[in-house]
This record gives sequence, structure tokens and C-alpha cells, in this order.
Amino acid sequence: MIQEIIEKQREFFNRGETVSYNFRKNALIKLKSTILKYENEIKDALLKDLGKSSTESYMCEIGMVLSELSYAIKHLKSWLKKKRVRTPLAQFHSKSFIVSEPLGVVLVMSPWNYPFMLALDPVVGAISAGNCVVVKPASYAKNTSLIIKKILSECFDEEYVAVVLGGREENTALLEQKFDYIFFTGSVGVGKTVAEKASKNLTPVTLELGGKSPCVIDETADLKVAAKRLVFGKYLNVGQTCVAPDYLLIKKEIKDKFLGLIKQEIVNMFGEKPLENDLYGHIINEKHFERICGLIDKNKCVFGGKMDKNTLKIEPTILDNVNLNDAVMKEEIFGPILPILPYENIEDAVQIVKSFEKPLALYLFSNDKKIQNYFLKYVPFGGGCINDTIIHLATSYMGFGGVGQSGYGSYHGRKSFELFSHEKSIVKKYSYIDLPIRYQPYSKRKEKMIKFFLK
Repeated sequence: MIQEIIEKQREFFNRGETVSYNFRKNALIKLKSTILKYENEIKDALLKDLGKSSTESYMCEIGMVLSELSYAIKHLKSWLKKKRVRTPLAQFHSKSFIVSEPLGVVLVMSPWNYPFMLALDPVVGAISAGNCVVVKPASYAKNTSLIIKKILSECFDEEYVAVVLGGREENTALLEQKFDYIFFTGSVGVGKTVAEKASKNLTPVTLELGGKSPCVIDETADLKVAAKRLVFGKYLNVGQTCVAPDYLLIKKEIKDKFLGLIKQEIVNMFGEKPLENDLYGHIINEKHFERICGLIDKNKCVFGGKMDKNTLKIEPTILDNVNLNDAVMKEEIFGPILPILPYENIEDAVQIVKSFEKPLALYLFSNDKKIQNYFLKYVPFGGGCINDTIIHLATSYMGFGGVGQSGYGSYHGRKSFELFSHEKSIVKKYSYIDLPIRYQPYSKRKEKMIKFFLK
């Protein structure tokens, strides 16, 4: 079944139908209109899978995909243009340019935490670049996977864009096939497996992974604003966000004041009883619920900590006076727990950040430009914000991606188009002038002229 789909797609791709501007643009327009048609069904699926409210579903999933589609439709023609570059004098008379071509048949494997957005965003890039696509949505988010299949099946024939549903068995079968590119979003462990399988066919891969993304706050920050933005970023999707602030590093003398502010912001956003709040989501399944509950140290819990196994809900939780040996600091939390680690000086904070693998994101709340520049220059991370959280990925004007263990490859907007394309470098040489210096027999005079051109 899977092999047949890939063979059909390769045949379709080789016919060259996906290459034209009109074909790509019409595909993007059709996808956008179909998503709008099924907007309410998408929201219902996200509510069932993750307890996401209508507003959050649109803001963080549907709207993000629609925005990416609008950007691609608007800019596709300019992306397809040849890029002229300078030609060395030694190659006179000729012109040099770069042409983007599609890679072929690509695989997109998406996770369960943002199951709609993280499946469709890469597809937008793959279609824009002129590829055929196999999409493997997350098995845990089964309702969203079904609506993704419904939308893409209505938009496109399987020989162009196909959806493969299922779990581990289907993932394994897909990775045994030869693709021209693989785009994977998920855990570090599975990402390593994807990279290993892809290497057998020398298939290039983008890995969007995760890690322990820190939030650092110093004494110059606007603490009220910082509290609101930190609570938003940390507890969005109940903490099940790859770029969520994983832990808080805060200057020791402002810790107690800030702790009071974030407690108040949690109440402002989720109410006194978050477990009874219909707009507050739930953990994806019992396995992850149990794992997250196991990270809550009751002796260090200073806010929240309650959970309901029946609804898979865990309150927004704060752990204070945490150290690096605590269980909550040994893995990516991926849930509504915020560990707080006070620091004496900024060098101590940086040392803690660097004690972990390079994070996917970093958030710095500071109005000290020297501190801002220090973090930008000396602390490695995938991307992030100064005086905010999360929002750096919500744009088509910049690439989004990790570094080191948090992944590699960057997408969104033009970056997505480039990711799923190959850039062919072309020199077009004219025949009416042909400089003789490169041809044998060589002489001292020719060598002197070559040195002049290649100095």
C-alpha cells in the first residue's frame, strides 16, 4: 500500500505536472479554501484530542496555516524567478543564475501537540516548491489526523498528496522507503531513528525537535509584563509546546515578588479552579499524564499541583527552589509545570543554560542592552524572544528551527520553499567570445593572465 503510493507519486512527479507556477498556486488556493470550509470540524477535532478552545485552535493552528498559505500564494511567483548573481571576470562573456527545482517525493511526519499546524505548515512549503507529498499525521491525535486526511483527500489525488494514517508500524514502513526529503517534527529519540533510516538512502532530513528551553529574567525587566507573557507561553496548550519555556532562571532578589505576579496571572487566565475550566486543555493521553505527574515534587510545589486522571487535566503548577538534580530538570517537561531556579549573577544563569544541550528556544526578559547582546552573541539556541515568549515562530518572514540536539533545518515562508527545493547553479556562456587562456598549451604569459583574473 505505502510502496504503491510512493511509486504513483514518483510517476506523477516525473510527468512534470507539479512544476508550473499555475499548478502550484492553484493547489495552494484549493488547500486554503478547503481548510476554511472545514474550520469548525478542525476545531471539534482539536477539542476532542487536546481540549483546545475554539480561540486557541484558530490562533495556534488553523490561523497559522492560513497565514502561511496566504504568504506563499502572494510570494510564489517571485520565489520561482531565476536569481541573477555576479559572474567572475574570468568567465567573460557569460551570465550566472540560480534556478530552484523541486526535490521530488517528500515525506512529512508530524507530532500530536499541534497536530494540524505542524502537519500542514510543511506541506505548504512542499507544494510551493513543486513536490509530491506523503503526510504522516500523529496517531495520538486521531481525530485531527482524520480531518487532515479528509481535507487533503478532497483537495488532491493520492498521486500528488497522500495521507497515511496509523502508528508505529506505518512509521516504520514509511522510513523503509526511499524519499527525496524527510521533514520530521517530534522527540529527539525518534528524530535520531528518522535520521538513521534516512541515511541509508542518503536522504536529506529536517528535524524539528525540542529540549529544555529556558526563560531568563533579570532585575531590569518589566516584571508585570514578564509574568503575563511567561504564563501565556508556558501554559499554552497545557505546556505541550516544543518551544514552551521549560524552566525559569530568575535573579534571586526579585524571585519572591515575581512568584506572586505569576501566581496572580495564572488565576487571571485560568481561574481559581483550572481543572473545572472548559477552556483549559488536557494532556494528550494517560501515558503522558502519568509521566508529567511523576515530575511534580510535592515538597517543592508552591502553586497548583492538582490533577484529575479522569479528564487528564493537570493544574498550572510552580515548583520553587529547584536544583539540577531534580527529576523535573532531567528531561523536557512538555507539560504545565514551571520549575524556578534563582541565580546570583547572569554568568551563573548562562552556565546553567549551557549545562544542557542547545535548546530549541530561549526567552530573555531584560531591558539591559548589554545583557541582551551577551545572550545573542554567546549563548547558542534555535531562536527565541527578548521580552516575550513563543511568538518568534508565528511569522512567515523568518525561518524557524533548532540547532544541535534541538534539531536542524529551518522553515516558514520563503525558508520552507527553499527547504523543499534544490538550487541549481547555472553559467550560460556565449559563443562569440572565447578567452584562450584556459586552453593548452600553457605558457608563462597565460599563467600571468590567470593570476590577474583569479587574484
